[in-house]
Amino acid sequence: MPASSPRVAVVDYGAGNLRSVTKALERSGLRAEVCGDPASLRNADAAVLPGVGAFANAVASLHAKGLDDAIRDGIERGRPYLGLCLGLQLLFDSSSEHGENAGLGLIPGRVDRFPERDAEGKPLRVPHIGWNEVRFSGEHPMLEALPERDIYYFVHSYRAKVANAAGQVGVCEYGGLEFTAAAAEGSAFAVQFHPEKSQSSGRRVLDAFARWIDSC
Repeated sequence: MPASSPRVAVVDYGAGNLRSVTKALERSGLRAEVCGDPASLRNADAAVLPGVGAFANAVASLHAKGLDDAIRDGIERGRPYLGLCLGLQLLFDSSSEHGENAGLGLIPGRVDRFPERDAEGKPLRVPHIGWNEVRFSGEHPMLEALPERDIYYFVHSYRAKVANAAGQVGVCEYGGLEFTAAAAEGSAFAVQFHPEKSQSSGRRVLDAFARWIDSC
């Protein structure tokens, strides 16, 4: 990987599928480095926050390491940020996972567990695991390189709900219930699914991220 390639910080908050995400980013031509300190994160050209674990634990770890402020600073300065699964949920104002917990507050809205029953009143299996279709809409540099519909791999029990419809750029349905599958605000773009587990469709997302970084 050329030293001149944009440096992408893969945020390490003590949990997460860092290796698989880093390898997937490298396949899209990015110079990805696992990063666990705020100074290094602030010096990166872009950032990716992988998503594994509980909301409250992730927020506490990010805060303890000073990574939460570094993420906010980077987004406010216009550096591309890509959140994956929990990395999407953490951008929201709050989550009800294991009690009421504040998020990074960068996208208005909240995160709640899927209900016990689907749209027809039948028991809903939670977590939502497997392949599902996402429908994209809106304006964002990432969307310019993505199809309007594609299939991705999901693993999650909680779903995000945006307060401002303009922040929702991708939707998905599970049990007849619609939820936010992709959200955008400023230089932050985040998805509920796992691109690193989504084969060719996930590769398209990370390729789009690489092009977005180059355009910045």
